[in-house]
Amino acid sequence: MLTLVYALNIADRFSISTLIEPIRAELRLSDAGIAFLTGGALAIFYVTVGIPVAEFADRANRRNILAVALAAWSAMTALCGLAQNWLQLTFARFGVGIGEAGGTAPSTSILADNFPPARRPMALTIFALGTCLGAWLGSSVAGSAAERGGWRTAFLVLGLPGVVLALIVWLTVREPRRGQLDAGHSAVPSTLTASLRFIAQQRSAVHLLIGGSVATFWSWGLMWWTPAFLQRSHHLTVGQAGQLIGPMHLIAGTASTLLAGWLMARRAAQDPRYVTRLLGWVTAVTTIPSLLLYWVTSERAAVALLWVFVPAVYFYIGPILGLLQNVVPPQMRATTCAILLFLANVANLLLAPQLVGALSDWFAVSFGAGTESLRWALLLLAPTGFWAAWHLWTSGRTIRADAARAS
Repeated sequence: MLTLVYALNIADRFSISTLIEPIRAELRLSDAGIAFLTGGALAIFYVTVGIPVAEFADRANRRNILAVALAAWSAMTALCGLAQNWLQLTFARFGVGIGEAGGTAPSTSILADNFPPARRPMALTIFALGTCLGAWLGSSVAGSAAERGGWRTAFLVLGLPGVVLALIVWLTVREPRRGQLDAGHSAVPSTLTASLRFIAQQRSAVHLLIGGSVATFWSWGLMWWTPAFLQRSHHLTVGQAGQLIGPMHLIAGTASTLLAGWLMARRAAQDPRYVTRLLGWVTAVTTIPSLLLYWVTSERAAVALLWVFVPAVYFYIGPILGLLQNVVPPQMRATTCAILLFLANVANLLLAPQLVGALSDWFAVSFGAGTESLRWALLLLAPTGFWAAWHLWTSGRTIRADAARAS
């Protein structure tokens, strides 16, 4: 159930990436302007509301918070489909961000109280399947709906079912006892200040937070603009771009997530250093096809490279969430997850889209790059995957001692 909720969280957030070109054309926006409307408008409230909501989730009923948040962001997604101008769409995106801020942190905290420490990286990897399903919904379903009924229809199709699911969550998901599977856990709620102070002393947690944030800056920052890149540089329609990328998310993304889950369930994964080294290697190696993808001019070659790059977008999500749950005490887990989401979403919703949009406008004006300006902007973003890989690898140096301290 929580995986399905997470899927709608990603779908409602990611769908507007598929719809960038028709929205930009109708509202007559620059790349920097559409970047703020699609990413920045959501991120402003998502990242600022997320930590207070997560701190509240470390004290209150997490199931109730999740159900209310799901109903809120789903309703605001549907309102995006009723927007008639830039201002209305911007305020609707603000609402989506506020609602989504209460989604992932309570969910990961609930899951951590349903699985013992050794199984959490695997369990959170299965939870991360929601990302694949959500990206497919936000690509294929949104693209097809936009092709048939316009971009507003896509928001209505994705938003309304979430209101129904919120009621189902309220009636069926049980709130577990906090810290029930952790030896020597404290029942005393933590504060944000105390959580930040503890995290600062956990070197592995700091590297995981930075590595996860830079990884999303690299991978999801590139994916955010990829539908628009395919439409401009390879002359696909919005529906064709969605139908091309959607199965990659669903098939390759699911396969990558399940592979990560299988690896997390192996005996070797009981040593967290194995997990961090694996994450570092996979991220570093797959940065190479992410560079080539935006360099080649052949559509066939670009599609082949996408089938390699898209799985990498998913491989690290679940393991990082699981590792972080083990290096902080139970009463700090939702807050720690929210801190990761804060940093990651500043990176991939605020900084990456805005940076790429501004660079694209600059290349178009200053260098006469025309429709290829987006290609050059994405090429400058792609090497940041190596930076993420270094942090993920380095987190393994102290992770065993940090996990012992947390428990």
